[in-house]
Amino acid sequence: MRPTRIAVDLMGGDFAPTNELLGSFRAMTELKRYGVELLLVGHRERVREVAQRLGLPYHRLPLLHAEEIITMEDEPTTAVRLKRNSSLMMAIELHARGEVDAVVSTGNTGAVLAAATLRLGKVTGIARPTIATLVPTERHRPSILLDVGANVDCKPRHLYEFAIMGDVYAREFLGVERPRVALLNIGEEETKGTLTLREAYRLLKNSYLNFVGNIEGRDILRGVADVVVCDGFVGNTLLKFGESLVATWRARLRALSNRDLWRRLLFWIFRPTLRRFLREFDYQNYGGVPLLGVRGIVIIGHGRSTPLAILNMIARAHEAVQRALVQRLENALHLSPVNA
Repeated sequence: MRPTRIAVDLMGGDFAPTNELLGSFRAMTELKRYGVELLLVGHRERVREVAQRLGLPYHRLPLLHAEEIITMEDEPTTAVRLKRNSSLMMAIELHARGEVDAVVSTGNTGAVLAAATLRLGKVTGIARPTIATLVPTERHRPSILLDVGANVDCKPRHLYEFAIMGDVYAREFLGVERPRVALLNIGEEETKGTLTLREAYRLLKNSYLNFVGNIEGRDILRGVADVVVCDGFVGNTLLKFGESLVATWRARLRALSNRDLWRRLLFWIFRPTLRRFLREFDYQNYGGVPLLGVRGIVIIGHGRSTPLAILNMIARAHEAVQRALVQRLENALHLSPVNA
């Protein structure tokens, strides 16, 4: 079987390149038997310094030197245009030339989106790529929420495209034979919401998708839909709120358990169950989120991603390559072209 080559942008995250190196080194060890090969892209001197401090064998790292870095403060379009020798742009360029099969980055989301769209191009029939994420539910199977930050202002056509891409992703990655697709709105009635949402409702209702109508925010964790569609403003707000839940729950549980000996004993007894529960809501175990709609595999991670999250990002990139995600998206759009 042909190996999967993945470029990792080492310099984009808040703790770069420390967590990126630790996660990549784990991936080189744990995912090697699955045919995963990494090419690390980063500033040579900074990577050498951190690798030596961490006790990692620098001479074993497959490193490509990048002189520049795109920071979180950089304006995305300007940075992509001016910082051609940045770790992000070089990783994307490797993918565009076919030298790697996927890219993983914890850097500036806007810059990742701009670079991927510019150099990889968009899937035929897609007006705007989207970022999707997995959301845990009561049904013990996650739902897909999209868009979560790529597109703040959306037209009905864009929401329809997101639904098609989410449908493909649910079938290929979650194993859902006929995914239930829903539109996130302020009420379940067809007449609810803005003009954009009402027109998107009409498009989805008349499509081949298994559209189950509008759902409200309280329905997401109940798992009433496998694919939940919204614009990037709403989706990103939900995503950031969800990321805060685990830390808040842990802090509250810790405070409650320390009140007296009896509560401390109860906490110790139920600790394994509580850990399993919290693990389902921890973004580290889901890794990053895929950028859907570009002609390539790009996984975007949180800027504060831990080594475990980065390991899982690399695993997700490998899975997307093996399942030919881009080709399946193109096939789905060919069967249901957007005319809105």
